[in-house]
Amino acid sequence: MQNQNWRFFHRRPLSAILALTVFACVCAGLANAQAKNVGGLTVFNVANPEADVDFVNAKPMPLPSNTLPPDTTRAMIDALESKQQVGTSGGSSGAVGTGITSPEFLGTPAAANEVAPEDYGTSKYPFTTVRADLFTENTFKTYPYRAAGKLFFLIDKVSYICSASLIKPGIVVVAAHCVANYGQKQFYSGWQFVPGYRNGSAPYAKWTAKSATILTAYYNGTDNCAQYGVICPDDVALLVLNASKTGAYPGTTTGWFGYWYGGGFTSNGLFQITQLGYPAGLDNAAYMERNDSQGYTNSKLSKNTIIGSNMNGGSSGGPWVENFGLPSGLTGETNGSFPNQNVVVGVTSWGYTDPSVKQQGAAPFTSGNIGALVTAVCTANPGAC
Repeated sequence: MQNQNWRFFHRRPLSAILALTVFACVCAGLANAQAKNVGGLTVFNVANPEADVDFVNAKPMPLPSNTLPPDTTRAMIDALESKQQVGTSGGSSGAVGTGITSPEFLGTPAAANEVAPEDYGTSKYPFTTVRADLFTENTFKTYPYRAAGKLFFLIDKVSYICSASLIKPGIVVVAAHCVANYGQKQFYSGWQFVPGYRNGSAPYAKWTAKSATILTAYYNGTDNCAQYGVICPDDVALLVLNASKTGAYPGTTTGWFGYWYGGGFTSNGLFQITQLGYPAGLDNAAYMERNDSQGYTNSKLSKNTIIGSNMNGGSSGGPWVENFGLPSGLTGETNGSFPNQNVVVGVTSWGYTDPSVKQQGAAPFTSGNIGALVTAVCTANPGAC
């Protein structure tokens, strides 16, 4: 593993880092045998049967850490003073789903004391981070919350967690670093998506993955990252889920988010983001957390979107949603310039090494990453779309 990649594991003990390093070397051949490069994308077909994950003792995937000095105010001022170049835009809308549950209990997650929480921080960037549940209502069974969930997977037979969400009935969007080891031509394994996960409960069951697809530039380490393997333009991946015995996918009941690229921001590159995820520093990753913040595009950081946030390890891959929630009926009012409801425009990619900064970044959705990924996986798996 190259030295730059060690910052991925800054909160892991040395034994875990060494284990992952050995895994990258030993398993590279297996990963290459199952991976296929097609038109700038790399597809990993999951072996069957797949080894099961540990739902109780799964560790939070360390959030890739930006070790560069934090930009407290200048980047936002620059964004306000300049106009961003906008490329092709596009995407699709989501759906509510029936809401019918098929609950399982996976076990209460064990304590994860090794991850410190990242609350306005030294970046002076305002945000609100709270548990997604309301005082008298558990929102994990309510759309659009239930379209997001917890993702379990394996790295060298050790179970880890990320956050993820549905953008089609059987298609999950997540960060590429929850799927593969940047630049090492190595995929992880055993992905199981649990929509609406809440303290060991799987109200809509758990769903295994059929395949994982990322940009080949991320797979082979040529993604032109502002910081090697951390602040990248294409830290995004899609998982195709296996259908149930009846041929159904989870989105039929949970619904799914829409997704969008090349839009949802002002000409200055400003966003309004709702972020969902399962960070280990908040409620031990047992409950879905919600964060709301103004976002801006930082052209110096691979054009990543930056928000204020109190999330950390385990939140990787969680959706960044615009116009989140139930749309209002218009009475003597009009919609704004981007009324697309519940659309994912990015996923959690990285945070700062210093937890007091309290900012996170996300690779921008573009026609070249999310657009190409959706086209490819839906062409190959039309039933999941």
